[in-house]
Amino acid sequence: MIDKNVVKTVVEEWLQDKEYFLVDIEVSTDDRIVVEIDHADGVWIEDCVSLSRFIEDHLNRDEEDYELEVGSAGIGQPFKVEQQYINCIGKNVEVLAADGKKLEGVLKSVDGRQFVVTVSEKQKVEGKKRPQLVEVEKQFSMDEVKYCKYLINFK
Repeated sequence: MIDKNVVKTVVEEWLQDKEYFLVDIEVSTDDRIVVEIDHADGVWIEDCVSLSRFIEDHLNRDEEDYELEVGSAGIGQPFKVEQQYINCIGKNVEVLAADGKKLEGVLKSVDGRQFVVTVSEKQKVEGKKRPQLVEVEKQFSMDEVKYCKYLINFK
């Protein structure tokens, strides 16, 4: 079986001096390698091809045969690394909290493993008869939410 750390080292070498970042590497028991990269402005197919060739140049198929797939982190998929959160600051996200509550709002900030989302909630406002929609900041830990993902809006 191909060692995931070997693949990671090769990918990180290719990433040097590029604005891309590594999202995930999976190596299955049948030597299927899946590499996900991302970029603030999106991923170009030419760069996926370039990385794929770079990996193939550094792994020996004569020693161990493998299947290789290089692509971008899917849009609308849960974030896996901090840089994905940072790239979505100011954009709409969906958060599934640890308690199972789903929230939609704007990703306001990221600080280490913590992030803040501004959501609209109905709250009782003094001087008003009915609850009003109020912008509320909710802080989460990346390690404690079930997921956070970019919310695709077709409006």
